[in-house]
Amino acid sequence: MKLSDFKFNLPKTHIAKHPVSPRDKAKLMVLHKETEEIENKSFTNVIDYMEKGDVLVVNETRVFQARLYGKKEKTNAKIEVFLLRELNAEDCIWDVIVDPARKVRIGNKIYFNDKLWCEVIDNTTSRGRTVRFNQPGNVYKAVEKIGLTPLPPYIKRDPEPDDKENYQTVYAKVDGAVAAPTAGLHFTPKLLQKIEKKGIHIIPIILHIGLGTFRPVEVEDLTKHKMDSEYYEITSKSSEAINKAKHSKHKIFVVGTSACRAVETSITADGFVKPQRGWTDKFIYPHYDFKITDRLITNFHQPESTLIMLASAFAGPDFIMKAYKKAMKEKYRFLSYGDAMLIL
Repeated sequence: MKLSDFKFNLPKTHIAKHPVSPRDKAKLMVLHKETEEIENKSFTNVIDYMEKGDVLVVNETRVFQARLYGKKEKTNAKIEVFLLRELNAEDCIWDVIVDPARKVRIGNKIYFNDKLWCEVIDNTTSRGRTVRFNQPGNVYKAVEKIGLTPLPPYIKRDPEPDDKENYQTVYAKVDGAVAAPTAGLHFTPKLLQKIEKKGIHIIPIILHIGLGTFRPVEVEDLTKHKMDSEYYEITSKSSEAINKAKHSKHKIFVVGTSACRAVETSITADGFVKPQRGWTDKFIYPHYDFKITDRLITNFHQPESTLIMLASAFAGPDFIMKAYKKAMKEKYRFLSYGDAMLIL
């Protein structure tokens, strides 16, 4: 497969700027791989395709308020500091992106309020810096009140107060993501209760999604593309539940490309999930042989993105392109705040 195989025109009018309310009233396109049948449903219908004993794997990462605005000491120049990842919790050291980068040098201090500031201690890339915060303890907690929701770059508007809740799954628990696992945004507590009541086991894992999820693929030969590394964690309890379902021939529904990459990274030689934590740069594209994922819930993605490549690997490239063409014709909403797809 080549990069150009995933090229298509996505009009701006198809990109959702706000989510539907309630969340589970989003549209759901159901793709049947074997027959290439396509159904148009509501997301609430997702439960109809699950049976007792199946498992639903969800990513419990939590999006933190990663976009900060501060002032440089002495000059008072306005600086945007986008938090990427925590490098050392004890010493409050973080990887960040700064803008405008030309004004930010090693040794500079940036003040966010009278309590929180950071000092630049290293350069990483043209816009990247390593900084040390003065805040002892939990930096996540410190930025929660003053930071802004890190909306994706294709949502062309400023963050609004509602985004803090909307751009977060209802089951988010562990701080660490700068982008939401968007397939999970459609679930409501009521729908999750119905799913559990039907006998489907909801299994949590973690993958902290980074800015790399929006990074364009710049090579035509996909074998030469390198994914950014992201931290993930699968507990013994979660791996045991997934493996039990697999042994029993029940279906494993995976919510989102992030959760899919995590479970497909942490596999044993005989194709089961092992408990593991670490970093993954796994790139899934056609014609990948999925070991764990039986069913995939995902959103409609950008052209030439690693996300549509993963969905294409699961459903088949031609079938995905057929579905996307139908979605645009029938006014499905695309990207993070858009509608969903269930691939069976």
